[in-house]
Amino acid sequence: MVTRGSTYDNLPNLAPGFIDRVLKKYEGTRLGRQELHAELLEDVPGALWTRKIIEASRVPAFPSELCRIVVAVDPAVSSGEESNETGIIVAGLAANGHAFVLEDLSGRLSPDGWARQAVRAYHHYRADRIVGEVNNGGDLIENVLRTVDPQVSYRSVHASRGKYLRAEPIAALYEQGRIHHVGQLAELEDQQCSFVPNEFNGSPDRLDAAVWALTELFLEPEEIRGVLIYEDRTCISPV
Repeated sequence: MVTRGSTYDNLPNLAPGFIDRVLKKYEGTRLGRQELHAELLEDVPGALWTRKIIEASRVPAFPSELCRIVVAVDPAVSSGEESNETGIIVAGLAANGHAFVLEDLSGRLSPDGWARQAVRAYHHYRADRIVGEVNNGGDLIENVLRTVDPQVSYRSVHASRGKYLRAEPIAALYEQGRIHHVGQLAELEDQQCSFVPNEFNGSPDRLDAAVWALTELFLEPEEIRGVLIYEDRTCISPV
């Protein structure tokens, strides 16, 4: 016998602030089906990530000192209501070789909107660099970013391999417990745990941005071979 009780069944006993915050964040996501509606979700066959792997390395906060922080942008080609989202992910690398996904700022944003979002995160976290995928946007990404802040440190990245091949070495680092999500990143985790080539509905923009950010931190940009390369860097304390 299986008995289920959803968050909605317990609403009279929950604080209004909790209801507004949690329901707004998770309703409509795969994680929400599990946490709000008490569904037992199975892992998606063929997906590189599982809920168990992500959960095992989740942390409530990131270290006060990170050797490097980057903001990755995977821009959508348009910004209408039916457009794909622009992926914006902030990630940092600690001195012990562990990485932390700090924040997911993705959304359906205009070019000026995603540029301001990325530059704001760049300054807030005292990031080393913004990286942007140029397959769709070309020089537009750098030009738009520099209209917001001409001094921002920026590097373009080009997708010469498919999404799955780019994601494989990063997923392997998750399996090793070397990458940690700071708090809940529901929409990103939904994409990670459901992305299967030729079967994913929509564009995994958050996943793409996360892969670019973590690739910038961990791997040689030119050759993604799963070989970890670390450089000696002076650690900073993000604000």
